[in-house]
Amino acid sequence: METTETSRVSHELPVTTTDSSGSTAKKLTLVPLIFLIYFEVAGGPFGEEPAVQAAGPLLAILGFLIFPFIWSVPEALITAELSTAFPGNGGFVIWAHRAFGAFVGSMMGSLKYLSGVINVASFPVLCVTYLEKLFPVLESGWPRNVCIFASTVVLSFLNYTGLAIVGYAAVVLGLVSLSPFLVMSAMAIPKIQPHRWGSLGDKQKDWNLYFNTLFWNLNFWDNVSTLAGEVDNPQKTFPLALLVAVIFTCVAYLIPLLAVTGAVSVDQSRWETGFHAEAAEMIAGTWLKIWIEIGAVLSSIGLFEAQLSSSAYQLEGMAELGFLPKFFGVRSKWFNTPWVGILLSALMSLGLSYMDFTDIISSANFLYTLGMYLEFASFLWLRKKLPELKRPYRVPLNIPGLVIMCLVPSAFLMLIIVFATKIVYLICCLMTVGSVGWYFLINYFREKKIFEFNQDVDHLDYVNEEQRPKHEEDHDS
Repeated sequence: METTETSRVSHELPVTTTDSSGSTAKKLTLVPLIFLIYFEVAGGPFGEEPAVQAAGPLLAILGFLIFPFIWSVPEALITAELSTAFPGNGGFVIWAHRAFGAFVGSMMGSLKYLSGVINVASFPVLCVTYLEKLFPVLESGWPRNVCIFASTVVLSFLNYTGLAIVGYAAVVLGLVSLSPFLVMSAMAIPKIQPHRWGSLGDKQKDWNLYFNTLFWNLNFWDNVSTLAGEVDNPQKTFPLALLVAVIFTCVAYLIPLLAVTGAVSVDQSRWETGFHAEAAEMIAGTWLKIWIEIGAVLSSIGLFEAQLSSSAYQLEGMAELGFLPKFFGVRSKWFNTPWVGILLSALMSLGLSYMDFTDIISSANFLYTLGMYLEFASFLWLRKKLPELKRPYRVPLNIPGLVIMCLVPSAFLMLIIVFATKIVYLICCLMTVGSVGWYFLINYFREKKIFEFNQDVDHLDYVNEEQRPKHEEDHDS
């Protein structure tokens, strides 16, 4: 990937570049990138309600207040450092490969990709879950299935039209989907009774639901790293975009949660996904409920687009690096998008979208957890292995400090594993074993020359020569 050191961060129009094939591609700039990160992670307070159902208002509020500092901030810092050091579409696959070699790079790619497409599968389901409160016919049966299928096909085509379009669509979707929550929070102020925030609930704690809800709503910060090759001046744009997105996401969760838990007193069991819409009706009337339902649909669209983009561009990046056959990186002649990656990711997510919603997010969380252990290890080992590597952004800690920074979220990740259900263990065990088998199958294809590959990953040392540490340049000379 070519980068211009003197180019500045653009806040306005997308930057246009020309790729090696001569086709024109628009680069992502700061504002669209912020909203893409926002939709990679959150997309609004839709889906935070089960945290209250699982553990009561107090623990839900504390979770969304504290969890970003022990999880979101460390993950965002790691993403900022490594994405600027290795600005290619392989993202975390590059990091793991550079740290530990081809096998770990392949495992990282497989685990993160599977968690990504499982996560993509949850958004049409989340969208229909909100819509069914307006249209009860969508609660079950063929109308629900048709709605999930149609929304997946239409949204996948939008993704096919280009990342710059998706980025600016994310800006519009983000602002519009959040607007009813701002109105609801403002109208809730006179009805808020602060003592309600201190309630621990009146039912037994469901820690599996609680931790998975927090994790699902506040993870996937590193997914945007697979788009690094599509970002204008990533060395400057990425750190700033991640900083703004972390603050924006946390505020977007906390304000509606504080407003509704303080203003509405209902049985804890009613805090299911979609309860914010019911709360809006209690606070202001049916008109606000409908507005939030519309916002939920728009948010689900943004979430789907951002996650599908990451999954598709990850496949392209892995093909460029030689982890996958070259055809995985084929781009559209019309829109310059990786249409093979988009098609494959959309088909996989469509098949997974008919699982139970809780099993979907739990499976995505579990696989993502395994990938994050590899990511933390890669981050720490790269600091030790390549201390002189050019890092435009560098987390301002030494190795012991970085170890502590990674240990805290690692302890939380263990809770995700411990509280997983049997069906989640089964799904993730099969997918992990399949990821190992996939690595050896790809090697077989390469050795037998069944498919064409860009290069042999065992001999891939650098994404480009600009990232070669100075001491190694001197050694070669």
